[in-house]
Amino acid sequence: MTDAESTETESTDRRLETDGGHDNVDYLDEKIHMFRPATPFMQDHLKVIWGLFAVWVLFTFGPVTATWVATDFMTSTQVLGFQLHYFLTAIGSPLGALVLCAAYAWQRDRLDAQYGVDHEAEAEAEAEAGKAVAADGGEQA
Repeated sequence: MTDAESTETESTDRRLETDGGHDNVDYLDEKIHMFRPATPFMQDHLKVIWGLFAVWVLFTFGPVTATWVATDFMTSTQVLGFQLHYFLTAIGSPLGALVLCAAYAWQRDRLDAQYGVDHEAEAEAEAEAGKAVAADGGEQA
């Protein structure tokens, strides 16, 4: 075997099938960058994360900012017997957080289906290999 053949074989051995097999990336040579991910799955996942982060910022800081900008309107408007700023902060923000959790889970399931990621198959393979799977996804000793 020549040096070129061994180098080629070595580089193909290091290439990993990623994200359900839609892309091959040599993770040992790729730089990991949070704002420019290497695989399409990571790119789409990052779009979901940044989009939901923007919505979270609105849910969290929107009522406070609106109260600062339009104090009279936010304090004089009543919703279910509460001032609007209190209602949005005390009830709207926690409900918004629950909606964001559900939206993230739905989007992540959609991405997993799109890229062929199957978490159940991974758990079954580990169980067949005799490894105990911990609740956090790690292995138990």
